[in-house]
Amino acid sequence: METKEASRAPVSQKAHIIENKDFEGKIGGTVSIEINEKKVQVPLGTTILDACRKNNIHIPTLCHHEDLCVAGVCRICVVEVEGMRTLQASCAFPITSPIKIKTSTPMVRKARRHIIDLLLSEHYGECYSCVRNNNCELQKLAKEYGVDSYTFGHVQKSKYPVDNSSFSVIRDIDKCILCKRCVRTCIDLQEVGVLEAVHRGHDTHINTFMEKDLADVVCINCGQCINRCPTGALHANDPSDEIWDAIDNPKKHVVIQTAPSPRAAIGEEFGLGAGHSMTYQLNSALRRIGFNAVFDTNFTADLTIIEEGTELILRLYKAVVEKNPQIKLPQFTSCSPGWVKYLEHFYPEYIDNLSSAKSPQQMFGSLLKTFYAQKRGINPEDIVSVAVMPCSAKKFECNRPEMTDSGYKDVDYGLTTRELAKMIKEAGINLPEMPKEHFDDPFGDASGAGLIFGATGGVMEAAIRTIVEFVLGKKTEDVFEKANVLPVRGFEGIKYVELPLGTEMGPVPEIIKHLVPNWDWLKGVTLKVAVAHGTANAKKIMEDIKAGGKFSECHFIEFMACPGGCIGGGGQPIPTSPEIRKKRAEAIYAEDESLELRKSHENPNVVRIYEEYLTDGPCGHISHKLLHTHYKPRGRYIA
Repeated sequence: METKEASRAPVSQKAHIIENKDFEGKIGGTVSIEINEKKVQVPLGTTILDACRKNNIHIPTLCHHEDLCVAGVCRICVVEVEGMRTLQASCAFPITSPIKIKTSTPMVRKARRHIIDLLLSEHYGECYSCVRNNNCELQKLAKEYGVDSYTFGHVQKSKYPVDNSSFSVIRDIDKCILCKRCVRTCIDLQEVGVLEAVHRGHDTHINTFMEKDLADVVCINCGQCINRCPTGALHANDPSDEIWDAIDNPKKHVVIQTAPSPRAAIGEEFGLGAGHSMTYQLNSALRRIGFNAVFDTNFTADLTIIEEGTELILRLYKAVVEKNPQIKLPQFTSCSPGWVKYLEHFYPEYIDNLSSAKSPQQMFGSLLKTFYAQKRGINPEDIVSVAVMPCSAKKFECNRPEMTDSGYKDVDYGLTTRELAKMIKEAGINLPEMPKEHFDDPFGDASGAGLIFGATGGVMEAAIRTIVEFVLGKKTEDVFEKANVLPVRGFEGIKYVELPLGTEMGPVPEIIKHLVPNWDWLKGVTLKVAVAHGTANAKKIMEDIKAGGKFSECHFIEFMACPGGCIGGGGQPIPTSPEIRKKRAEAIYAEDESLELRKSHENPNVVRIYEEYLTDGPCGHISHKLLHTHYKPRGRYIA
C-alpha cells in the first residue's frame, strides 16, 4: 500500500517507483515506452518532447528552444501520461521508467487552446503591423489551434512604453509572453545578464536592472535575445526607411557592402533551406533596388588580416626582441563589436589587448568616404554608406563616436539580414530567381580567407593562411591540405591550437620588410592560438587569463560574441538552431573552396590599395588614421 508520504510526493516522482522490467539498469540504458499506442525505445533520461520529435510526432512549444536550458514555463507542450492526474510538460519530463503517453487527447487540446487564449488576452498590438507578422510562434499556434476570437478578452491599451533607446535592439514589452527565452539567452547562453523577470503576479514582466533603458545598462547589443524571442517583443532597430529615402534622393550616391554571413543565410527568408549561398544573386538584387554600387565586405576582411597580422608581428617583435614590458599579449581580435563591448563592460583592464584594427565593416566605411570618393570624384557628403551584416551590434558600432576617421560618419547605416530581405521583397524581387553578378570595382571580388570570417574560427584560419606564407615562406597548402586549417574549425565552444614554426624561415615579405629585419627571432617558437564563440565561452577564457592559465600564454585569440560566430548573429533569419548554423557555415566553406583566390595577402585589390593609397604600408601612418581605432578608454596599443 502506498504510504501517506508517497501519496504527497509529486506525481513525477511517483513514476520512479514503477517496476521497470525493460530498463537495462545501467547508465546509457534504454526505456520502453508507448507514444499514442506506438511502442518505442528511448535512451534513459530523454524528455518526452525529444522522444516525440525523434518519432516525428509534433508537440507545440513556446518557451522551449534548442539552444537554451529547460524552463517548462509556458505549458503549451503538455501531454497526458497514464496514471498521472495532471498534464505534464513534455519539455521538462525526463523518461526514467516505462510510461504511456498521449499527445493529442481532448484534455490536451483544450489545455493548449486555453493557454493560447490566455496569452492572447494580454498580448497588445496588431499582428498586421508587427515586425514578426507571418514569423511569430504565438500567431502560428493561434492558427494551428483555430483561435478566431478572444475567449478571455483582449487588452485594449498599451501597458508599457516601447524602449527604442538602443541603436541595436528595440523592446516592446506589451508583446512579451513571459516565456523567458530572452532571460535564459542573456544569462545562460551569453552570461551577460541584462534581462530578468521583475515584480510579481499580474505585474510580472521582463525588464533590465532598475528598469533602465537598454542603452543605459551593460547590454552588448548582440541581439541573441531577438533570435530566440517567439514574438515581436524584441526586434532590431530598423533604418530601412532612411535608406529608401537616400536611394530615392538623386543627389545621394548610395553604396552597400555585404558580409559573407548574410549571403549564406538570406535565402532562408525566401523559402530556401539553410545552407544556400546567395552572394551573386544578391548583387543583382541590390542594383535593381537602386544602390549605386555593391561591394564585398570580404575585401576589408582581407585588409583586416594584413593590418591585424602586422600588428601581431609588431607586438611579438617588441615583446621578444626589444623586451618591451608595456606590450600586451595575447592579442585579441576586434572585429566583433558585441565582443568588444563585452570586454569594455566586464574586463576593461584588458582593453589594451584588443587589436587596434577596426572591423571590416568600419574599415570599408572609412575607405569609401576617402579613397573611393577621391577615385570617383564624389563629394563624401553625398555618399551614403550602408552595411549588410548578420549582427545587430554592427548598428551600435557604426554609431560609435570614434568611427569618423574619414572626416564623416564612416558607415551611415547597418542593416541586418532580415531587414535587407524585407527591402528586397518590398521591391518585388524574388532573390533566388535573380541572375548572378559580380561586385563593383575598385574593390572587386575578395578572397576566400575574407569569406570564412563568417564562421567561428574563420578569422584565425585566414590569419594562419597568411602567417604560414609570410613567416615560413611555404605555401599554406604544403602545411594544411587544400589550405584548410581544420584545427580551428568546428562548433566547440573553445578551441586551442599550437603551431610549431620550426627553424626554417622564409624571407620577410616586401610589404612589411621595413618593420622587421628577419624572422630569426621566431625560430623554434610555437605559435599558440585560441578561438571562442559566444560570450559565455569568452568569459571562460578571460577568467583563465586572469588566473594565469594556459590561455594567458597564447599569442592570438579570436573572439566572436555570437554562438557559431557571425553565421549565428543577432540579425540573421529566425529561427536559429545548431543545425541551421552548421549548414550556414558549410555554405561559406563550400564557397571558399570554389574560389581560386583563398589568401588575404594574394588579393590583388588589397595589394593595389597599398600601392595607390595606403602607401606607407600596413600599420603605417595612413592606415592607422583610417583603419585603426583611436578611442582609448584605458589606452589602446598602437604599433
